[in-house]
Amino acid sequence: MGTIREHLDCYCLPLPTFSTAFDTYTKFVLKKGQTTKQYEDESKRRFIEEPANMKLLIVVSKLLTGFDAPSCTYIYLDNELYDHNLFQAICRTNRLDGDDKDYGYIVDFKELFGDVQKAIAVYSSDELDTDPGNGGDNNVHLKDWLEEGKKKVEVAREGLRYLCEPVALPLEVEQFLHYFCGDAANPNALNETEALRVSFYKAVAVFVRAFAAIAQDLAEAGYSDSDADALQKEVEFYSEIRSAIKKHSGEELDIKPYEADMRHLLNTYVQADPAADLGELGEMSLTELIIETGIHDAIARKLNEKGKLSKNAIAEGIINNVRKTIIRDQLTDPRFYEQMSRLLDDLIKQSRADTAAYEEFLRRAEALVKRLAAKQPDEGVPAALHGKREATVIYNNLPRILSGASVAEPNIEDGEKRAMLALEIDNVMREWAPAGWKGDQGREAQVLNALFPLLNRDRDATLALFELIKNQPGY
Repeated sequence: MGTIREHLDCYCLPLPTFSTAFDTYTKFVLKKGQTTKQYEDESKRRFIEEPANMKLLIVVSKLLTGFDAPSCTYIYLDNELYDHNLFQAICRTNRLDGDDKDYGYIVDFKELFGDVQKAIAVYSSDELDTDPGNGGDNNVHLKDWLEEGKKKVEVAREGLRYLCEPVALPLEVEQFLHYFCGDAANPNALNETEALRVSFYKAVAVFVRAFAAIAQDLAEAGYSDSDADALQKEVEFYSEIRSAIKKHSGEELDIKPYEADMRHLLNTYVQADPAADLGELGEMSLTELIIETGIHDAIARKLNEKGKLSKNAIAEGIINNVRKTIIRDQLTDPRFYEQMSRLLDDLIKQSRADTAAYEEFLRRAEALVKRLAAKQPDEGVPAALHGKREATVIYNNLPRILSGASVAEPNIEDGEKRAMLALEIDNVMREWAPAGWKGDQGREAQVLNALFPLLNRDRDATLALFELIKNQPGY
């Protein structure tokens, strides 16, 4: 018969693995102190509001009802669902999310396609969901994804061709740069062509995404081998042009909404030259790279890495990047950047006709970029201001601020007296400006009241000084 203990040993099984699974879940998934509900709420929020940071959400029996994420475009079915639950699941992708989403994809691992059709037939009948007042219906319709994908590719392709139709022959990189960036000698060229560039960036993004959606099934979509090769080369070409335009105009870091998706799609589907590991240099702008490596290395690494640009196109790219820096930072020190703008105008006028002239242009361009980065003040700044960046900026701009103001003393043309006033203003800001004053109406009023007596209570001069100070990162 055996003892009771022996029988217990025979029939007592180990505890289920639930405890181990839960411990793993709490240890590796949940943050310290985070509850399961908090984790789920945060995951749903990121999936809805930050789709680039939450591309895949795996659920077992949740989010079938009462959950809308318009960016959700694919649903992968790996569970047995029927009727209402199945219909609710597939409708998760049936939400509009901008002009570039026309339909959602259902990837069926359980061969539920027949049930999908049945569910749609039941739950999208005319009696259930029509809108006779507007003459249309809101029902779910199945479409051939390859047929729709091909239409999307061709529409995006045609749109790009139409957008680029005015580009001059022979349709090489330089012609695109000139059309989308304008004449570098024109100070307003980048602003005047900005809308055109943004349209091009977005059009390329739509084209690449549409291509990526069917890239693995081009033959099934109806493309011959030659047509598929031509399509892929076209995607590569427009992607390369887009990158060149962004570098040429100094906008590499400006257009961000689709950057992460573009990078993923290009790396996944588009053949390109292997990327060189540049470390931190790869994240630098052209002007930053000129300072770090010198102008010739910066051109080779950033602006003309494929070696397709002429000397004139390279020079225009440098000019555009320098101008972008001046436009971006001019409010921090208007007088300094006015001087830099004049130096840039002189640089534009310099000849680049032969090798010697081109090298002299590059030398002067590099010197200008380094001066911009160092924000070097004019010679003759009083010794009392050396090492005091903000006070020096105030000193340089006081003549402009006080022109026409009712300030009797000190004599603003006297360098020493002007330096004393600049140091006094700097001292008041550091002692009296409250923390976090920028953007806070009440605290900004305190700053204005502190500055007002220093300029003989001249309202216009005080407001002009306030705007200058507000753009100083050191205050």
